[in-house]
Amino acid sequence: MIAQCHSTTEERRQSIQSAIDATKPAAERNRLGQFATPYPLAVDIACYVESLIGRSRGSIRFADPSIGSGSFFSAALTVYGRKRMESAVGVELDPVFCEAARDLWADAGLEVVQGDFSRVVANGSRPAAPNLILANPPYVRHHHLDRADKERLQRLAYKMTGVEVNGLAGLYVYFLLLATAWMEDGGYAAWLIPSEFMDVNYGTALKRFLTDRVTLTRAHRFDPDDVQFGDALVSSVVLVFRKSPPPSGHESEFTFGGTIAEPHACERISLERLRESRKWTGYPGHAKNDRHTLSDGNGPTLSDFFRVQRGIATGCNKFFVLERADAKRRGIPAKYLRPILPSPRHLKVTVIDADADGSPVIDRQLCVIDCDLPEHVVEQRHPGLWEYLQTAEALGVKDGYLVGKRMPWYKQEQREPAPFLCTYMGRGSDDKRPFRFIWNRSAAIGTNLYLMLYPLSGLAAMLRKHPERGADVHELLGRVTGHELRGEGRVYGGGLNKIEPSELGRISAAPFVVRWPEFESAVQRQAELFV
Repeated sequence: MIAQCHSTTEERRQSIQSAIDATKPAAERNRLGQFATPYPLAVDIACYVESLIGRSRGSIRFADPSIGSGSFFSAALTVYGRKRMESAVGVELDPVFCEAARDLWADAGLEVVQGDFSRVVANGSRPAAPNLILANPPYVRHHHLDRADKERLQRLAYKMTGVEVNGLAGLYVYFLLLATAWMEDGGYAAWLIPSEFMDVNYGTALKRFLTDRVTLTRAHRFDPDDVQFGDALVSSVVLVFRKSPPPSGHESEFTFGGTIAEPHACERISLERLRESRKWTGYPGHAKNDRHTLSDGNGPTLSDFFRVQRGIATGCNKFFVLERADAKRRGIPAKYLRPILPSPRHLKVTVIDADADGSPVIDRQLCVIDCDLPEHVVEQRHPGLWEYLQTAEALGVKDGYLVGKRMPWYKQEQREPAPFLCTYMGRGSDDKRPFRFIWNRSAAIGTNLYLMLYPLSGLAAMLRKHPERGADVHELLGRVTGHELRGEGRVYGGGLNKIEPSELGRISAAPFVVRWPEFESAVQRQAELFV
């Protein structure tokens, strides 16, 4: 009878969850990081934790710092049973979800605390320490956190855990650290979080915490093509650990794909290997893991030959980027227009030639407005440009974050045309490369959908003397495999890959030294400067 009642309540919960989700647009839910855990997945996670703690622990004091409608609490009731739950507490910021959780689970013993978990946990009257945490924290990215709140969270995390959190870390990192500080020593926790921390520099502190401060039992990474949340473009990982220092010789189990109970691949990794690894998504090794790196940090890399920089962020491409013919028709002076490449999906070639004035010879010739004259001067001297700029108000362009920081607001970031570019995001598996390298022989710059590669020192001098060797450079860049590009970059939900300038710079450039041996000594001297 009890099981039947719980089943009915779970059905109600799912219905309520869907109804609440439908009241908020996707953009707002993304900003708030509200992505509910599917009930079957919550049960799988609870079952795995049960296999670790067994019946020996006895009573359970459950907690979820972002309870939502209570998916994890429902799973805990299914797996552990009501009688075994000594206490249960959930914290929830959203008053609508808070009310829903209270209505659903009050009779089952769940105490729901309304408020910001990061403030609740810092309060002297916070709930008693739990010995089991099952959580799917808010997937709020760092740029949705205002500066003052981010600084407060950093101070609090350091005070409670001694961990210095990078300012680029998302809210979920703070939740995990603060909740672990709150929970009882020896307790168990399972966290469903984005897997991006496993590969990025701002995830270093969390990775060190997982190898040094707790006993990481399992890290199950879902196949990026299997998005756990249909409306969140993230790839996910489940971390399961015990709040106790890791024993000597401990190995963590890394699994991939399938389910937690039946993963497609499994590998035990020593903590020493994990501490030495820049990226954790290379584990476990298996046929579908196409994320491999060739550079061990000792040989030449692309950063030895190129300065890699993101293209410009205009603040509003739809306004600042125009068709070349349209800009001419509007009477916008050519000296305040710069040739710019279209989005990679509209660029079908990998070698871009130039016409007589340096514009790219491609189907869509675009330009970006870039003017540093004060507004009153533009109004007096350039009526065509002034008339166009006046349309920005109605479109809300000037309200944008980047535009609001510029003086004047229509002046762009400054970039020289780069002879080589790499697309910033893309898809591709196995031998197919997710990113394309482009040989740019025009005066066009790129938006931030491109990485711009500027040749350095010896390579730059060679290309000035022998510009035709640009074809050789482009061919060598084209040899970089899809495996290595994915290995140095990061992957998001649905198999979308991205690569940042520093990540591209770490890719092996050994073929450049093979092609031009005279560069080897210069690369070695440069490396010695940093020893």
